[in-house]
Amino acid sequence: MSRARFISFEGGEGAGKSSNIALVANWLRQRGVEVLVTREPGGTPLAEDIRTLLLAPRDEAMAADTELLLMFAARAQHLEGLIMPALAKGVWVLSDRFVDATYAYQGGGRGLSMSRIAELERMVVGSHRPDLTLLFDVPVEVGLQRAGRRGALDRIEQENQAFFQRIRDTYLARAAAEPDRFAVLDASRSLDLVQQNLADLMQQVWGRWHD
Repeated sequence: MSRARFISFEGGEGAGKSSNIALVANWLRQRGVEVLVTREPGGTPLAEDIRTLLLAPRDEAMAADTELLLMFAARAQHLEGLIMPALAKGVWVLSDRFVDATYAYQGGGRGLSMSRIAELERMVVGSHRPDLTLLFDVPVEVGLQRAGRRGALDRIEQENQAFFQRIRDTYLARAAAEPDRFAVLDASRSLDLVQQNLADLMQQVWGRWHD
């Protein structure tokens, strides 16, 4: 293997990303790969503090631009403090969400300008894009039912169904526009079936990266 790889995991609420990140991490470790599992927003102590600001329900409404800028502030810290140093050491990085989530949530969901998000991406992320993005796609109503069973909803999870439909639509549009980077998995099926599909996909990717 010539270099460490960066894999992002994307999807709306209730898509099952956490369980599938654990599967991929174990799959890679069984093949002798050193793996770092992280998340956005978050990943470092400072970025986790920003996550709390972003997700805690509050009486004061958060402006959409505030949300967008906080997301990228957390991402800048995450990249500089964790992702880039890990990759430089040969450690593979698996991130629960990355910049595609901002296009989906703040662009699609909030209706913010995609070109403004792209400007921030160029400034903060630069060329540090995932080698592979796994999109776990689930119908909105199914995902929200699953999320509701997890317990109390955070500030963003409390949005309406139309908000999450726009998120799903944006994710699928991005996947269609970048088929070489994205792999879309049907997360509406049972976890066993999803993970069987995921393991098959990882075997294909592993073979391609070893060519």
